[in-house]
Amino acid sequence: MITTINTKTTKSILSIVSVMVLLFSLGSCSDYLDVEPEDKLSGDQVYRNVYDADAAVIGIYGKFMGLAEQNVVLNEMRADLMTTTRNSSPFLKELSEHNVSANNTYANPKVFYEVIQNCNDVLKNFDIMLAQKKFTQSQYDQRYADVGCIRSWVYLQLGIHFGNVPYITEPIETIEDVKNFSKYPKIPFTQLIDNLVTFTEGLAYKEIYDAQSSLLITVDGYNTRKLFINKHCLLGDLQLWKGDYLAAASHYKKIMETATTSASDTERYDSYRVKYADVVTNNDLNVGYVRFSEQDAKFLINNNTQGWRSIFARDRDVLWNTEWIWSLPFDWNFAPKNPFIALFSKTYGDYLAKPSQRAIDLWNSQTQSNGFPYDARGSKFSYNIIGGDPVIMKYEYKYQTSLKGDWFLYRAGKLHLRYAEAANRNNHQRVAYGILNFGIQNAYDVSPRPEDVTNIQQTFDGFPYDFDARNGEFPYYRGNWHRGGGVRGRARLTAAGAIGDDMIKTETNIINEAGMELAYEGNRWEDLVRVALRRNDPAFLADKVYDKLSKEGNSNASAVRTKLLNVNNWYLPFNW
Repeated sequence: MITTINTKTTKSILSIVSVMVLLFSLGSCSDYLDVEPEDKLSGDQVYRNVYDADAAVIGIYGKFMGLAEQNVVLNEMRADLMTTTRNSSPFLKELSEHNVSANNTYANPKVFYEVIQNCNDVLKNFDIMLAQKKFTQSQYDQRYADVGCIRSWVYLQLGIHFGNVPYITEPIETIEDVKNFSKYPKIPFTQLIDNLVTFTEGLAYKEIYDAQSSLLITVDGYNTRKLFINKHCLLGDLQLWKGDYLAAASHYKKIMETATTSASDTERYDSYRVKYADVVTNNDLNVGYVRFSEQDAKFLINNNTQGWRSIFARDRDVLWNTEWIWSLPFDWNFAPKNPFIALFSKTYGDYLAKPSQRAIDLWNSQTQSNGFPYDARGSKFSYNIIGGDPVIMKYEYKYQTSLKGDWFLYRAGKLHLRYAEAANRNNHQRVAYGILNFGIQNAYDVSPRPEDVTNIQQTFDGFPYDFDARNGEFPYYRGNWHRGGGVRGRARLTAAGAIGDDMIKTETNIINEAGMELAYEGNRWEDLVRVALRRNDPAFLADKVYDKLSKEGNSNASAVRTKLLNVNNWYLPFNW
């Protein structure tokens, strides 16, 4: 198959700037890759130089953005924290009750394979370009790795939701050939993970594009660096699924230390650190209150430019940059249309999905450090009660003021929780406890604290468990992690568990926290599946889905629990 491109589009690619505009204006690379035959160009006319290669990369991301709604719906509606509304389609109800019909549009693997097919075609043409010296080895390595990692990400999601799937790494004649299992047999999910680890670890380039890359620019107010998949985050996730916890922690720690050598204090101490609150200005990403009014709930910091809510609402400024690792933007001026407004909003959309009572109860079971008996990340930020109904708000805050939005793919909160999961399984429970709760400084402090902190507030361990969180005056220390406040510390909650808890209890606390921190960002089902498979305990997953359905009076709750006690029933039918 030769990648196709609209001739009118070709003329518009005069610079990388116009290529980046295509990311937003085309929306799907069906306009870029799948036009009618009379508009096709030959491979020689498409893959001529590095700018054509850049256009191909952006075309992949345009196509990839078409998976946003499906990714979030599958990972949230099938799990325990999201449920249906009175407006929901039968397809959403099927997902929630794990009774999926063959024509359920959300459970269609074809759209995943359309992205994979385009990736395979681009990768093959990159090989040809390199052989013909149409771009340098470095230019090839960076773009090949980017597209290859998108393909690995898509395959991981396919495996999570469909189990055994065909693993195809070369362009095929037609997408319908995927269903020819004699030619492209399904492989077990475990084998898929092995293949993805081997391929992705084998890539020659694992960083974001270098500073000289023509793909790193600012267009329409968007800096492109955070548009591209973070390869170490992907590799950490793949190794976490594989069970190589040291490798997973190593990849995560590399991202956590991204700015360690920076000359800027803000970058070195704040980037991806999940930091302590700024109690004076509240210019932070924390659950916080106006200073000296911490005991009055009315003084909760609750706006688009300060505090925890602003993680999802603020512009792409310096503080946004300390949290977000990978995020793709939606803008009303450009296609594709933001799918999450129609899905979640009661004011601007169709209100098709909402928080489950189980999610609400989980948030309300927490206690803040000021004694308030609820987690503010719940009803104050992640959802609001509007007209008597609970409404998911994470995707709506930015839309309310600018008609913009985001597909939330990876951020520091998720990175820390995944790292803690890996560290805990690699027998570093104290490190995991610190990351989960109030930071390394707190977990490795002593009481009473001596004036000289030379020999405390640090792990004294090798990579990836080497943390220095010292904060002292005599002698003066400011360890790179001295501002790291932990996930629950940032949420202003009391500690979950204790130093010395066993692996299973610590892991359960981490997964519970991931639910409260990352709700509706497209992570929940995969978290439940990963841990249940690891423990060989289907009830870990089945009980949570049962609790969701039971609390909403669903008469099928017990039958669904029984069904989910069989691992084979976790996977969707492979139909399109």
